[in-house]
Amino acid sequence: MKKVYTAADLPDAHIILNLLAQAGIEARVFNENAQGGLGEIPFTQAYPEVWVTDAREVPRAQEIVKAQLNAKVDSGVVFCRACVEENPRNFQLCWHCGADL
Repeated sequence: MKKVYTAADLPDAHIILNLLAQAGIEARVFNENAQGGLGEIPFTQAYPEVWVTDAREVPRAQEIVKAQLNAKVDSGVVFCRACVEENPRNFQLCWHCGADL
């Protein structure tokens, strides 16, 4: 096993874990419950870590992590044509009425 990512928080680690799973790369998150030990252990040792099971998959996993970290975030908004509700631009369906955006 080889560590490919140290996350700032648990949701961030699971995003990477799910991206790796979608690519067919088996991985695990370590330190999932370490946040409860803060104060007893240094905070840097409590960060969640993503580890790849097969060392041969590490280069591909690192590319996936790099692509996620460098992904452009579109912070714009779009208005629903059906109910005129404001939605983030990256939504495909209106959060309010469910209509296609």
